Amino acid sequence: MTASNEKIRGWLTGRLPDDWFVGEPAVEVDRDEIVIVGELAEPERGEGVADDEHDAAIAGRVKRFRESTRDQRIRIARELERSADRKVAWGVEVGGERQMFTTLAAPVMTRLRQPERQVLDTLVDSGVARSRSDALGWCVRLVAQHSDDWLAELRDAMTKVEEVRERGPAA
Repeated sequence: MTASNEKIRGWLTGRLPDDWFVGEPAVEVDRDEIVIVGELAEPERGEGVADDEHDAAIAGRVKRFRESTRDQRIRIARELERSADRKVAWGVEVGGERQMFTTLAAPVMTRLRQPERQVLDTLVDSGVARSRSDALGWCVRLVAQHSDDWLAELRDAMTKVEEVRERGPAA
């Protein structure tokens, strides 16, 4: 039995240390993985500080957080993986940039006809992708990038359908 998204978010609210993130972390749940991304406070930028220096300060902040929280993040992930029957991935956001520490890459099987295979092969032959698998991932990311609003609306509608099912006669 898998935990609902609300239970996962609630559990994390109670389980995560209060001083880790600025505000509540973003929690994204799908059938395979739980992605937890918290915002870190951006280092103060003094007057006259060059972009490269500020970027280095951000990188240092991310590295410090990653190393100092590693053992505790692993313990929390193991607890959550057992209860939710999904893998857990961690990341942070600083200054509008997201950096993931770990993510799950799940294999997906599909059957493609020749025109679709030719698209993938063109991406491979042109050097855009290393393999058909990489090319398919590239295509999915491109579609997601250009249809974020539509996909968000679709996900909201699916959430509402799930809520109605849970209140159904079998509940």
